[in-house]
Amino acid sequence: MKKTTKKCSAPSHKWIVISVCFLMVFTCLGFCNQTKGLFLDKITKALHIERSLYAFSDSCRFIATAVVNLFFGTLITKLGARKLIAAGFCSLIASMLLYSAATQVWMFYIAGALLGIGLSWTTTTMVGYVVNKWSPENKGTIMGLVLAASGVGGALAIQIVSPIIESPSNPFAYKQAYRLIAIILLAVGIFVVVCFRNKPSHSATTTTQVKKNARNRSWDGIDFQKIIRTPYFYGACICIFLSGLVLQGISGIAKAHMCDVGLNAGYVTLVLTISSLTLSFFKFFTGFFYDKCGLRATVIVCTFGTVLVSFALAAVTNSFLGKLLAMSYSVFASMAFPLETIMLPIYASDLFGNKAFEKTMGIFVSLNTAGYALGAPLMNLCYDVFGSYALALNLSGMVGIGILVLLQYIVSAGKRERMRAEKSITPESKMAEAEKQETLP
Repeated sequence: MKKTTKKCSAPSHKWIVISVCFLMVFTCLGFCNQTKGLFLDKITKALHIERSLYAFSDSCRFIATAVVNLFFGTLITKLGARKLIAAGFCSLIASMLLYSAATQVWMFYIAGALLGIGLSWTTTTMVGYVVNKWSPENKGTIMGLVLAASGVGGALAIQIVSPIIESPSNPFAYKQAYRLIAIILLAVGIFVVVCFRNKPSHSATTTTQVKKNARNRSWDGIDFQKIIRTPYFYGACICIFLSGLVLQGISGIAKAHMCDVGLNAGYVTLVLTISSLTLSFFKFFTGFFYDKCGLRATVIVCTFGTVLVSFALAAVTNSFLGKLLAMSYSVFASMAFPLETIMLPIYASDLFGNKAFEKTMGIFVSLNTAGYALGAPLMNLCYDVFGSYALALNLSGMVGIGILVLLQYIVSAGKRERMRAEKSITPESKMAEAEKQETLP
């Protein structure tokens, strides 16, 4: 352990910035993302659109997210975080208004692209950048706290939005819900932009303790050129892509499937609300569990959640047992969804180390997003062909089992690569690196 002196902003404004990031994630992910599945059956029935065609709007969203994130570094350097956040809120508001006014399928596709752009500049990527700037000494804890806001925000948003769109006398009530979300985004967006500050003032100086990871999870890693020549890298890419495809597909159709089999809309809303709350818990739990038990145990828990939620949803019926299985969605889905978020940087750092972390992480995020883009259309295509999501859900469960098995090979291969890399480091090189670190400001 060694002491290092780090400059940081005055604590008061640091916590103001962290708080507005929490509010931003609470609102943007809570109202724009967590409620997305509530609208599927209402819009398609009101406008007589096939679900598979409508679901392509989600593909447009994720394609836009993937493309925009490629240029995030350039944009943040030229414009700064505050302007990008303002642009993100404007994009989200435009998306909600276009969703409310759309009468043709192509209009939903444009709205989906605007949604992807807006969320790119107001949620995970932006929060990661801001927290790293303002709180480098404990960014893991702060990041978990801020991102957990999405679950709490989703729980509130579902309770607000669901009664509006479930109006039995007005099949177009979903339009009012979208307009209400746009008003909420406008109010919160103005508040966030006014309170936000791009950079810390560096007026205060604090001393922090730089501690070695309790389980020594951090390691220097291997060069990117070597990474792309290792077979288990491509295995990890396959698992990450398939996880995004399966989990995003399940998330997008869960509400519609439960209603299709005859469950009461109020009960389905309760299930989804509890799911949002448990998701906040599991975001914290996944990081804690990884620190205590390691990568293998963590991926087993998360991937097993994928298998369970797939088969449980496929078996849901309008019966007492069916309602229990539907309620189990709130737990099993929350176990699985960290594979889409927290686990991506963990995969990159644990399997390949810090040397090429940014490049590896960028590839993993892009592949995961590509899986998102395919998940909803495939699920809804299955519904259009077979009249039910049951087959797609059972297939998702089998894919989850395949991911679980492949990840065991990947984790073992990553450990072997790490042992080889660490054995190749001589005592002299370790001493030189330590001296180099001591001289860093």
